[in-house]
Amino acid sequence: MPKHSTSPTIPTFADAYSFSLDAWQRSILFLDVMRQRGAQYEEHRTQTAPNVLEFEAQLVTDGRTLARPVNYALVSIVPPEGVTVDPTKRPFVVVDPRAGHGPGIGGFKADSEIGVALKAGHPCYFIGFLPDPVPGQTIEDIALAEAGFLETVIARHPQADGKPCVIGNCQAGWAVTIVAALRPELFGPIIIAGAPLSYWAGVHGQNPMRYSGGLLGGSWLTALTGDLGGGIFDGAWLVQNFENQNPANTLWTKQYNLYSKIDTEAARYLGFERWWGGHVTLNAEEMQFIVDELFVGNKLAAGEIRTSDGTAIDLRNIRSPIVVFCSKGDNITPPQQALDWILDLYDSVDEIRAYGQTIVYTVHETVGHLGIFVSAGVARKEHDEFASNIELIDVLPPGLYEAVLTPASEAAEGRALVSGEWLMRCEPRTLEDIRALGGNDIEDDRRFATAAKLSEINLALYRTYLQPMVKAAATPPVAEAMRNMHPLRLQYALFGPDNPFMAWTSALADYVRENREPAAAGNPFIAWQEALSQQIVDGLETWRRTAEYLSEQSFHAIYGAPTLQAALGIDTNSDQPPRKAEKSLLHRELVKARIAELKARMAVGGTCEGLARALTFVGMARGGADERGFEAVRRLRLSHPEAKQLSLADFKTVMREQYFMLLIDEAAALAALPKLLPEAVEERRSAFTALREVLEASGAVTGVAAERLQQVAALFRLDREPPVPIAAGKIIRNRTAT
Repeated sequence: MPKHSTSPTIPTFADAYSFSLDAWQRSILFLDVMRQRGAQYEEHRTQTAPNVLEFEAQLVTDGRTLARPVNYALVSIVPPEGVTVDPTKRPFVVVDPRAGHGPGIGGFKADSEIGVALKAGHPCYFIGFLPDPVPGQTIEDIALAEAGFLETVIARHPQADGKPCVIGNCQAGWAVTIVAALRPELFGPIIIAGAPLSYWAGVHGQNPMRYSGGLLGGSWLTALTGDLGGGIFDGAWLVQNFENQNPANTLWTKQYNLYSKIDTEAARYLGFERWWGGHVTLNAEEMQFIVDELFVGNKLAAGEIRTSDGTAIDLRNIRSPIVVFCSKGDNITPPQQALDWILDLYDSVDEIRAYGQTIVYTVHETVGHLGIFVSAGVARKEHDEFASNIELIDVLPPGLYEAVLTPASEAAEGRALVSGEWLMRCEPRTLEDIRALGGNDIEDDRRFATAAKLSEINLALYRTYLQPMVKAAATPPVAEAMRNMHPLRLQYALFGPDNPFMAWTSALADYVRENREPAAAGNPFIAWQEALSQQIVDGLETWRRTAEYLSEQSFHAIYGAPTLQAALGIDTNSDQPPRKAEKSLLHRELVKARIAELKARMAVGGTCEGLARALTFVGMARGGADERGFEAVRRLRLSHPEAKQLSLADFKTVMREQYFMLLIDEAAALAALPKLLPEAVEERRSAFTALREVLEASGAVTGVAAERLQQVAALFRLDREPPVPIAAGKIIRNRTAT
């Protein structure tokens, strides 16, 4: 039989009429959404403390009342109906990013960072900000205020089993790490999502936003913008920088998606635009610090930033576990900028351990920058797992780990010990795993160091010759007018209630909704419309790729020139990166003293220390830890009243000390193990039973781990009689003070 060829559908007059009517109706409805967006923008601007929080909040501390006032505030989140928080659980504190947008994105919807923390039973707080800064406030003032907020949270939860878990999104991520480096005693685990800490890092051919500072001649343009604003930097410029990274979405896709799905997309679009268009301002001094010290200078991971009293901000001072969440699909903060600070600070995982630091990272494959802390899917997976397993993260031995999430349905054993839909396992990693993601070579670092030097010179020239004239011309009315004329602000105003030509839109849109006749999905004109849209997207994507390629090549050519590098004093002969955190001889001596102390205490303790040492010894052979084992330990503690005497903080201290003892001298630590165990054989059997139950919670003990378990059994001096159920009260009573 001959094959039948499929010919394209020939549109009929009915198709053309239906599509034309549909297109006209969609255009009216689209304009009405633009009108609503403009009205929403104007209403948002008139609010004293606008935000997009989905949750009811109660003011705890107003930062404007502090000794060094700031436009930040601490609020407590009221649990929604049906949600109960546990006062004994550590509180969560979400710090919002002040990167040009308004506050509230961490609690933008029920499936959010705040939502999943409440679901896990944790009390929640939110640190947000007002649209306008307090005159004269600095980044250091904000850091001091946030430290004070955490002191307040800690004081409000004296029964909490741990210090607050603090979440910093985007810009708030580096701000949180600065506070944690200055006041490490205030922090429990720290989660930094989509936060850049290594600003020069990246991969050739990808994410060229890092070249922007050098191609603009450095930070003098930031100073000019602040001066033109009368000492105020308009956050709309930061938002525009974000939008410039994806012109296809900014100029076409976002609007076309609304237009093509106008019957279902309006509410989501308006909800997002309420936050995206909530532009805020910063003091010019604040923005200058961010650009000079971070974006262009890349001084944070190098420990070169100092407070007003001369204190160096060294991220190695942080004692709490740091959880880094980043994504390969993030073109604002790619994985290299989120993770390469580890390479700047440490030469090996052993050095990470020497500082007592625990770093856990996870890399998403596709989600974009905003999706890291906005996406409901990410909230239900990654953020839900972080919140549910924050105590596991807090007791991990020092080192570098990757959080690997697998479906809980695939767990062959211990499914009852998994709280959600995903099983989290922390796998040990090395610095080579970070380097494998890609990053700078020595030549790249020299180029960025050259750009930073030129930035300092250009800024000095601007301040000497141009700044006085600019400040004289930028009177407050002129500065205000320039802010109102910003292109991003104008796009809201042009469709807003002040435009009389938009007055007819609402009534006509109501009529259209009552008589809506969408075209059929199979209408050939719909297919042509989609094809045209894709051609526009492809054209804008080609433009983006071309511009990015040219910007990268220009940066390399300009700042890679040996003549310019020599003129600016860049050492081209050294093999050391221009930005590398200095080593501390004092820290080395303190580590030696700590090692000597731990060696002297190998035989000090009781059954609790012995179990912790045995558990760690066997667990080290497995190479990782998952939530099932920790949940087994937690249930063991909660099932026996006397076991509650050992708090989570005490348990963390015991586990870390025993881990370090095994690292320092494994043979001596194991030889001393029998001295920690009770004399009565029944109590030793009960203790070993507890140990085995915890180890088997995440699966059968096999391989090297099984061999180690047999070695531990010999040290426990067990006879051949079957073990009896664990008596946790006896174990706790045999624990001596550490």
